[in-house]
Amino acid sequence: MNVRPWRLLTATTLTCALVAGCSPADAKSELGTQTPSPDRASQQKVSGELESLEEDFKARIGVSAVDTGNGTSFDYRSDERFGFASTLKVFAVAELLARTTSADLDEQVTWTQTDVDEAGWTPVTEKHVDTGLPLRDVAESALRVSDNAAMNIVLDEIGGPQGLDAALEDAGDPTTEVIDEEPELNDVDPDSSDNTTTPKAYTADLQGLLDPDRLPEDDREVLLEWMSDNETGDPLIRAGAPKGWTVKDKSGHSDGIQNDIAVVYPPNEDPIIITVLTQSDNPDSEDGPTLVAAAAEAVFDSFV
Repeated sequence: MNVRPWRLLTATTLTCALVAGCSPADAKSELGTQTPSPDRASQQKVSGELESLEEDFKARIGVSAVDTGNGTSFDYRSDERFGFASTLKVFAVAELLARTTSADLDEQVTWTQTDVDEAGWTPVTEKHVDTGLPLRDVAESALRVSDNAAMNIVLDEIGGPQGLDAALEDAGDPTTEVIDEEPELNDVDPDSSDNTTTPKAYTADLQGLLDPDRLPEDDREVLLEWMSDNETGDPLIRAGAPKGWTVKDKSGHSDGIQNDIAVVYPPNEDPIIITVLTQSDNPDSEDGPTLVAAAAEAVFDSFV
């Protein structure tokens, strides 16, 4: 472990670093852009498919994806704001890993029944109120099963929501606005930027976690392992990926919100970073997973 906080590239800096000759003005995305664009027809086809999905599902879709091998990227509503929901847990846990040593993670932490009751979804922490767990196990449960009380414990370790927000901003992401802990972080006011991000900012943040100068290799390996075989992600980006591709992801869901962010490994290729954020017009919609999978499938087609 390394006690130095992780650092990320800003969305604009990342895009410009990956695309030779890009200027800040060039980095501003429009509705459905791909840079560089080896196949303009393919780009337009994917954008059209996403527009059709929005019409069919009565929802808004935001996508930002980048091939880390050749710099090809695809963006659709990537500068629009969406609630991030539990996808935020990736960055909270990453910050925790960067700040702690292995001995720190082995320390036993405890919580109360009230902590569990107030957090909502707590499949792991609710079983260990009397005994607690090592901080390492708490962090893992925040990612693998999206335990909300575990997320709040992680946040407490890094200075609360404000601590994570400051870390993201210090890392170059002024866009993501972390205001609340679980479960309030799922509440999004359309007239406020609280508890929201953009697909482009999130993809840049996730890309930054692969940089050894920002998140040390041992911490990155732990993080990606905890994002692997994530049951909550099975019907999302993983379902839309081509056969044989490995998907390491974190999902997020709330009223009308269905999100997934992932590091995706095509066989024998560098990873693709993808963010898919969606907002349904119907807060009770159960079509979110199908929508995310379909959107991811359409985007991956442009990288094949």
